[in-house]
Amino acid sequence: MLLSHAFGLFTHPDDEWISIRKEHAPPRRLYVAYVLVLAAIAPICAYISTAHFGWTVGNDRLIKLTEISALQLSILTYFAMLVGVFALGYAINWMAKTYGAVEEHVPSNGIALASYSCTPLFLAGFALLYPVPWFNAIVFLVAACYGAWLMFDGLPIVMGIEKERAVMYGGALLTVALVILVSTRVGSVLLWNFGFGPVFTH
Repeated sequence: MLLSHAFGLFTHPDDEWISIRKEHAPPRRLYVAYVLVLAAIAPICAYISTAHFGWTVGNDRLIKLTEISALQLSILTYFAMLVGVFALGYAINWMAKTYGAVEEHVPSNGIALASYSCTPLFLAGFALLYPVPWFNAIVFLVAACYGAWLMFDGLPIVMGIEKERAVMYGGALLTVALVILVSTRVGSVLLWNFGFGPVFTH
C-alpha cells in the first residue's frame, strides 16, 4: 500500500498527498515498508557499478573500487540516507507551530512528508547502474528539483496550513535539507580518516 504512493506522486501528486494525510501511517511502519526499501536502491546500484562495472574519467582509464570498499561506502550511504530522512521529518514537525501547523506528539505527517518527498531521489538511484558522472549528476539534480517541488506541493495538504505560509515553511526546510546534506558529507570525510575511504583496484 505504501509503495503505491511512489507511482501516484508522479501522476497525481495532489490526490496522493491527500491520501497520505488521511492514512497517517506510524513512522515505524513507514520506515520499514517504504524508506528502508526505496533508500536501498542507490547503495545497491552504486555497489554494483563501482565494484563491477567501473567508470572512466578524462583519459578513458577504467576506475573501480575494491568490493570491500564499495560495500563499506554503500552501507554508510544507506545509513546516511535513513538518518537524513528522519532528521528532515523531525525538522518538519519541530517547525510546525512556527508556521501554523499542528505539532504532533508522534510526527507521523512530518516523517511522511519527508519520506515521500525524497521518492524521486530514491528512484534516481537506478541511474547509478550507468556509472557516467555527468549523467548521474543530471539525473540526481532533476530528482532533487522534483523532490523539492513535491515538498512545496505537499506541505499545505499534509500539514494543514495555508499555501502562503507553506512557501516560507518550505524555504526553511530546504535550508535544513542543505544543512543535513553538508553534515553527511562532512561526516563521510571524517570517516575516511578512520579507514572507510574509497580503495581503488590497481
